[in-house]
Amino acid sequence: MKIAFAIFLLLHGLIHLMGFFKAFGFAEIPQLSQKFSKPEGLLWLTVFLAFAVAGVLFLMKSNFWFWVAIAAVVVSQVLIFVNWQDAKFGTFANLIIIIVALLAIAGWNFERKFKKDVFQSFEKVGISEEIISENDIAQLPIPVQNYLKYVDVIGKAKISNAKAIFKGEMREKGKDWFAFTSEQYNYFEDPTRLFFMKANFKGLPTQGYHRYKDRKASMDIKLLSIFPVVNINDPEMYKTETVTFFNDMCLFAPAALIDAKIEWETIDAHTVKATYSNIGAPISAILYFNAKGQLINFVSDDRMDVNSKQTIPFSTPVHIYGKINGYNLPVVADAVYHFPDGDFVYGKFYLQDVQYNLKKLN
Repeated sequence: MKIAFAIFLLLHGLIHLMGFFKAFGFAEIPQLSQKFSKPEGLLWLTVFLAFAVAGVLFLMKSNFWFWVAIAAVVVSQVLIFVNWQDAKFGTFANLIIIIVALLAIAGWNFERKFKKDVFQSFEKVGISEEIISENDIAQLPIPVQNYLKYVDVIGKAKISNAKAIFKGEMREKGKDWFAFTSEQYNYFEDPTRLFFMKANFKGLPTQGYHRYKDRKASMDIKLLSIFPVVNINDPEMYKTETVTFFNDMCLFAPAALIDAKIEWETIDAHTVKATYSNIGAPISAILYFNAKGQLINFVSDDRMDVNSKQTIPFSTPVHIYGKINGYNLPVVADAVYHFPDGDFVYGKFYLQDVQYNLKKLN
């Protein structure tokens, strides 16, 4: 679809060359019955160039494309009005372009809130230069020690923040799967989770922003970046997102588990209970490990299903581990709600990349 739209921009631009060619006498254009002055011909050429540039910027994923496209549409439509009898059908192409551009601006504006929060969070965070040693993990339960050794955190820096990129699929009960990509930033000294998702829901672009910051939590999902699908700011979300934040620590930022906010209780040789407290929102989870030291499941009873608004047991069974930037991390995991009528897998997550101790948004 992206390539098709870029081609559409170029083809629509090429049509404007007809006015340029006729004005300068480069070709006979029988489709254009009116005479064009050379200044007007230069305007037709300018519009062609603007649409071509907009198409290239669009393929490059540059946000400048929609400003260039809107400017091109405005001039194009003026030329069409002046030459209405010959050029009126170009209005339909301009209408399509302006709708797509306005939707793109809406998406850019929505995502800008996420990036503003990320930028502000970087202003508060310091980067640790301490190296994790055996002594740092000595007080942790043996299964957790084994996990951190398996992940290979010993000898690496303590982490202050993390950026993770995911691909995956999600669904609601009784509905089809839809694909998504996500980008998120987590900060551990002042617990913050900023998660931005882009999805294709029933063929329509959809964006979602989960914000866990400044002792508040919210979820905002918009169809076409305009129409609200989910908008939750309930106090219950704070506890729910605290579970999600701690789950992130366990799965893709395990070095952050060396944290005084966590109380540990050993259940057996492969199972521990963790209680994580953040500003009056203590949550707990049972962590299950295998003989290799891998974390194989995370189970919590403190997370709310946003659709039913009920607290439902939640788990993230891990299926595959992989090497990412020097760490052995879970790279494939499910998100599961354990409803009374049966387990429901609502998410499949595939970790694409993770970076630690960043100094700025990238």
